[in-house]
Amino acid sequence: MENYEVKHRGRVAQTFIYLGKLFRMFLFQNDWKVLPMSAVIAGLVAFAVGGNLYKTMEGTLMGTFAMSCICIWNGFFNSIQMICRERAIVKREHRAGLHISSYVASHMIYQAILCVLQVVITLMVCSVMGVTIPERSLFTPLSIVDIGITLFLITYCADMLALLVSSFARTTTTAMTIMPFLLIVQLLFSGAFFNLPNEAMPLTNLTATKWGLTALCAQGDYNSLPMVSIWNSALKLKNVEVEGEKPLLEAFRYIEDNNQRDELLMLSAQQNQNPAYAFDPSIVIKCWIWLIAWTMVYVIAAVILLEFIDKDKR
Repeated sequence: MENYEVKHRGRVAQTFIYLGKLFRMFLFQNDWKVLPMSAVIAGLVAFAVGGNLYKTMEGTLMGTFAMSCICIWNGFFNSIQMICRERAIVKREHRAGLHISSYVASHMIYQAILCVLQVVITLMVCSVMGVTIPERSLFTPLSIVDIGITLFLITYCADMLALLVSSFARTTTTAMTIMPFLLIVQLLFSGAFFNLPNEAMPLTNLTATKWGLTALCAQGDYNSLPMVSIWNSALKLKNVEVEGEKPLLEAFRYIEDNNQRDELLMLSAQQNQNPAYAFDPSIVIKCWIWLIAWTMVYVIAAVILLEFIDKDKR
């Protein structure tokens, strides 16, 4: 009897075959819904905290934290169910000659395109809603492009983390159960928005929010912005009477009549500057490198886990 050798398509060919499959799923299995969802989330965040973004220190810190959260949320929802929902199919096709590296590569390309679209949508929504965009840029002629690169890297990093979770989760229910825990970790360990004990600060290096928030603050020249929280807190005491007089009210009137308010706000800001948010390209590049590094770690881990999918007896 003659022996017939079964020939399998190469890795590149398999990558494009599965990439086509993913785009068909995007059209016919309602995966496109993540795009309007990202527009809605961006609109809500811009409405809530966009008014003071890149206008004051406090507004910038809160706004960049919110923007990072948008990216994390979008990235998680993009791929948290992508692999686990077809785990049985992947196992069968791997035994039939599927290269796991090609399978993951197709997801990487597809998710990268999806993340770019989400970032474009987010920036468009923010622009329409009047969110301030920094005038100065560090790398490209347009600061919105620099910020878009940062938003993409945050989203893509979160996306690949979710893909890793999807590669070892048995069911979509398990994956969706893990996702809130990861989201809470990303939010709590952002490194700036919440006061953490010193012992916990090294853990912030593990999160995309820390590096995304830092890059966005640096790109917005955080240290050159005024600080208004002290002024606003003191303003609440303007009607306090001391021996029948209102000394704070008189002081505020004097400051405003002499146009010294902005000077005081900048003096307050100078005492609260953060070197980590300096308008320096090296800081942003460092953040980008960390985001890319974690992305690659998640991808490599996903490939390794899926290579052993045949031994999965669950």
